[in-house]
Amino acid sequence: MSTRETVESQSGHGSYRESLAKGWEVWERFWFTPRPPHLLCAMRIAAGAMLFYCHLVLAGSLLEFLGPEAWINNEMARQLHDGAFGTHDWARSYLWHLESPTVLAVHHGFTMLVMAAMTLGLATRVVVPLALFLQLMYLHRLTGALFGLDQIVTYVTLYLAVAPCGARYSIDSIVRKRFAGRFDASPRLRWWVPDATPSVAANISTRLLQLHLCVIYLFGGMSKARGETWWNGLAVWYAVSNYEYQSINMTWLSRYPAVISALSNITMFWEVFYCALVWPKITRPFVILIAFMVHGGIALFLGMMTFGSMMIVANCIFLPPTWFLTRDELLDIEDVDDEFEVDDQLADDEALVASESELDRQLRDPGLSSEERSRLRKKKEKIREAAERINRRYKALKKREAKYEARVKKLRQREAKIKDIVEKRRAKKRDAPDSDDSDRPA
Repeated sequence: MSTRETVESQSGHGSYRESLAKGWEVWERFWFTPRPPHLLCAMRIAAGAMLFYCHLVLAGSLLEFLGPEAWINNEMARQLHDGAFGTHDWARSYLWHLESPTVLAVHHGFTMLVMAAMTLGLATRVVVPLALFLQLMYLHRLTGALFGLDQIVTYVTLYLAVAPCGARYSIDSIVRKRFAGRFDASPRLRWWVPDATPSVAANISTRLLQLHLCVIYLFGGMSKARGETWWNGLAVWYAVSNYEYQSINMTWLSRYPAVISALSNITMFWEVFYCALVWPKITRPFVILIAFMVHGGIALFLGMMTFGSMMIVANCIFLPPTWFLTRDELLDIEDVDDEFEVDDQLADDEALVASESELDRQLRDPGLSSEERSRLRKKKEKIREAAERINRRYKALKKREAKYEARVKKLRQREAKIKDIVEKRRAKKRDAPDSDDSDRPA
């Protein structure tokens, strides 16, 4: 093998390794970059309120759905999962074995309390997983009487169960703020009631929910593309003209067939390409805006207010988390999606500034052509801009350092108070036996 072939082979292996390293870096950044939990906390309120509402409606006809004489009784519900009437799956529910009206009523009351606690944010580390478990038990019992709303609110609750969704807008956050000293001194309490600092768990929950939503839209769009009505433009007309779902009369759209056809085609293509267009920051606002319009129309015009509202809530998972931060939190927490880009830019700027002396030496060369001199001057302007960016970054880091020092000072003050309380309690315990001995009669 010639020297040239050897060099090309080594450079090829090097570029391949660099590509793998860059791909792994992107993968880690996508999944393991800490993210503020504020958006998930807001979604917890919406999902908990919807769960509470669904079970409140179910309570009005509880025995018709779950009782011994229900429309789908326990034996039928069991057979819908054990392969008697279809595919055998692993879905199980202890509600298959409950038939007492009293037991069902008590169980349903407990379930509604759990959903209310999830909405209010009380003991969310326990309540949200418990709400998911109870919801699954009901879904496996009510197979055959479920709709899209039940599935959407369940998968949103699934990903909230692994996130610190009680860190904000909750009773937990109020308790943590009220007893900050005790929580700072106990790692176990900090886990049970998490704070609102960026975390990997919040990012993983967000990414899973985003990917799940992409899969739903992809298969929904592909199923629409298999038919004819979404291609010939009649699908939207069939929906708005169906009096079973109609909440507002939209049949006047028949005078504008081009509008009906355009709405049908846009909806289908939007669902198919949602999974690709929702990720770039340029196209994301348009994709989310269409999502709000489509599901808002379903909620207002097709009588599916709960389904449309919950789909809008699910699409909010793509909103920037910084929208939910206070001004002080924005000063402390930078947008985690851009953090690595900022670091890369800073490294490039430092490299540019380091080459400034070499650039000055080249400009002093009298033999430079006018084009070369102009190119070098433009490069020097870029170096000056990079130096300004470094200075701004340095000032921002100094501000953050001052804030961290202030926090450390507060934590030390709290630690001193806790130690003082502990010492006083120990002193009381030491003095207690002496006082008892002095009170005893001789």
